Amino acid sequence: MADQDHSHRTPPQSVGFWKSRTGLVLIVFLVVGGALLAFEHRAHLFVGSGPLVLLLLLCVGMHFFMHWGHGGHGGGGKK
Repeated sequence: MADQDHSHRTPPQSVGFWKSRTGLVLIVFLVVGGALLAFEHRAHLFVGSGPLVLLLLLCVGMHFFMHWGHGGHGGGGKK
């Protein structure tokens, strides 16, 4: 057999997970599932748990704002 030059071929480009077929199917599944859950449980989401959601958001917000003073985790005692 004669030697053939395959240098003109480029290796196949790998695509990221979220742009692959599996990633796109997962995104569509999560969006549809989230929409169905929100639609079926809208009374629980909007009526009864308003104060609880506000409290949770307040806690998360306070966590982020309080870390600005000492530079993140583990840096509180250094000067």
